[in-house]
Amino acid sequence: MTATAAPPEERAEDGAPPLRKPSTRKRLIPYWLLLPGILWLVVFFAAPLVYQASTSLQTGSLEEGFKLTWHFVTYWDALAEYWPQFLRSVGYAAVATVLCLLLGYPLAYLIAFKAGRWRNVVMILVIAPFFTSFLIRTLAWKTILADGGPVVGALNALHILDVTNALGLTDGHRVLATPLAVVCGLTYNFLPFMVLPLYTSLERIDPRLHEAAGDLYARPATTFRRVTFPLSMPGVVAGTLLTFIPAAGDYINAELLGSTDQKMIGNVIQSQFLRVLDYPTAAALSFILMAAILAMVTLYIRKSGTEDLV
Repeated sequence: MTATAAPPEERAEDGAPPLRKPSTRKRLIPYWLLLPGILWLVVFFAAPLVYQASTSLQTGSLEEGFKLTWHFVTYWDALAEYWPQFLRSVGYAAVATVLCLLLGYPLAYLIAFKAGRWRNVVMILVIAPFFTSFLIRTLAWKTILADGGPVVGALNALHILDVTNALGLTDGHRVLATPLAVVCGLTYNFLPFMVLPLYTSLERIDPRLHEAAGDLYARPATTFRRVTFPLSMPGVVAGTLLTFIPAAGDYINAELLGSTDQKMIGNVIQSQFLRVLDYPTAAALSFILMAAILAMVTLYIRKSGTEDLV
């Protein structure tokens, strides 16, 4: 009779004891740790998303009740009627994102490389607006941009409003209830979302790379263009996404700083849900906005070429 062979075991080199495979219980530990997060996403993201998709395909009224009739025409009707608000939202969000990048990059560069012992103080100043309500911060801009305020007076004295009026950004010699006011509010409210990723990305750059560029007789502008900016691209991409996505769906700034001519798609969705009570149209508009932003973000990430985010 032949002896029964023992179960194969992995053997370590150099005569070490055999390595045993982890038990099933240990292999399931990472999945158990992920379970709370998965449940959170299912309850607060997936389930509401499915319910909203169902609502967008319903017909009826609040008095008669809504029924699921798979009415896909709602999407086309909503897009055909409210496409100007969609384009306006994308335009305002894009302009605000560019302004946040132009303002936030020098600030993040200053904090990362020049602030020294004042770095924490400047970071606190950047984060400090988050301790105030979004609504209160936006209302403050109504005072800042008031017709008789010092800001508008200074812009009039410098004849800047004449230029913005010719460009269609302001209305005569006032700033409130104009596209410029809405863009200013968006830029101010979302600027920290741009600064923080930029600072994180710039802080990871080894200062010795700048010294090496200087040793190779590179000018500061060349060093920035060939070394600093390419290495900070993950922060640029993350900052632009964190700024553009919420700005495109915002409605507070357009509601408080704009007029009926500056309404964004967020204002339309809010009105359809809470005033008109047309839930299918509101849900369809929400899905169209989400799909449009998802498509633009996917294309942007692929074209940016940042391996950290792809």
